[in-house]
Amino acid sequence: MLYISHTLYILIVVRKAVRRNFKLTNMKQTFFILLIVGLFSCKQPTDSTKVLQNRIDSLESKLANTYIPGFGEFMSNIQVHHAKLWFAGQNQNWKLADFETHEIKETLEAIQKYQIERTESRKISMLNPALDSVNNAVQQKSISLFNRSFTMLTNTCNNCHRATNFEFNVVKIPETPPFSNQDFKLLGKTTK
Repeated sequence: MLYISHTLYILIVVRKAVRRNFKLTNMKQTFFILLIVGLFSCKQPTDSTKVLQNRIDSLESKLANTYIPGFGEFMSNIQVHHAKLWFAGQNQNWKLADFETHEIKETLEAIQKYQIERTESRKISMLNPALDSVNNAVQQKSISLFNRSFTMLTNTCNNCHRATNFEFNVVKIPETPPFSNQDFKLLGKTTK
């Protein structure tokens, strides 16, 4: 209601100003006034626009407060898959090794997506060639190639840590499985 009276007041003032300053015909005056009304009404939000804007604001707030894992959590995830990858390869469980390789790749992609503000995220791609080498060894089902590629991956992890000033975090080839409740051998396959 306030908006309507405010608009009418503006119309009256504009009409008087137009009559005083310009010699316009009634048709031109009407067109000019309608143009001004149209411009003012376009700028005023309607109730439905306000409702939609409130919903957008609410969703943006929820999105801003959504949990995103920290960089260390991503790294811990990689550490687990790195260890599981080693034991899968040592047991020539190539399906599991393939799965673990892809889990590491997915985590690296998540780091680049969700941790873009971190300097370390820009260096993480240095792991890709070593990971591709491991993946190649897995696809070839070659234990000797796997061992060399996995060592290269481990060394590349440490090179990345040095390049990002995390040299105190040293990765090594695991000695014991990370979980006691997982068998890394293929079902039905006997160990060496």
